[in-house]
Amino acid sequence: MAVASLFALPGLAHAEDITVFAAASLTDAMGEVAKAYEKTHGDDHVLLSFASSSTLARQISAGGPAEVYISANEKWMDWLSDQDMIEAGTRSDLLGNSLVLIAPTDSKTGTVTLDKNSDLTALMGKDDRIAIGDPDHVPAGIYGKQALTQLGMWDRTEPRLARADNVRAALALVERGEAPLGIVYGTDAAISKGVKVVATFPTNSHPAITYPVAVMKGMKNPASQRLMDFLKSSTASAIFGDYGFTLPKA
Repeated sequence: MAVASLFALPGLAHAEDITVFAAASLTDAMGEVAKAYEKTHGDDHVLLSFASSSTLARQISAGGPAEVYISANEKWMDWLSDQDMIEAGTRSDLLGNSLVLIAPTDSKTGTVTLDKNSDLTALMGKDDRIAIGDPDHVPAGIYGKQALTQLGMWDRTEPRLARADNVRAALALVERGEAPLGIVYGTDAAISKGVKVVATFPTNSHPAITYPVAVMKGMKNPASQRLMDFLKSSTASAIFGDYGFTLPKA
């Protein structure tokens, strides 16, 4: 299981530090949002830890120091809620995303049609695999499984999957040419120069991709609420939008 990386130096913690556990697909966008927040809240410092939503949720359940958690799907936020680990009244839907099929930039694969007549395995060599976050626990992989199932492709595709620890690991497999196809979020494809989007999964093939955010139970740091307010500000929304994230559907 991948271990989340905490971008902070030991010994520098102070009362206004805010520890945020966020889904791997938010790495670039959330890093920029954190910098923008710190510019307007000079006494606060955001400590960011990125990994699969499932990895982070399990770390929080085991006592991980997250004050704010941003998941890439509802499932893992619900899981923490069921354990009474979320501060009442702080949960909301922050962002939305899309699900895409990618190939290496230099691939000869062109635009792919995704419907019930599609067969992704026909686009690969007999020993090739499709990179995807592990559908057993990674949100992007869960959405991918739902889409492939809805389109009638799961049974053919499942034996040919390269299951990655998180969506960025799946992206990296395609970037390095180790997988000829991958299923990732639209925002992941947008930040990579090593892949191209060959198809976007129909929105009706999977549940809406939603990123819920919440403060963890018992976290009394007032800076956590200041950050939560900033995440919903026009400044943060513009940054998230630049990376391809959308506002969640009402």
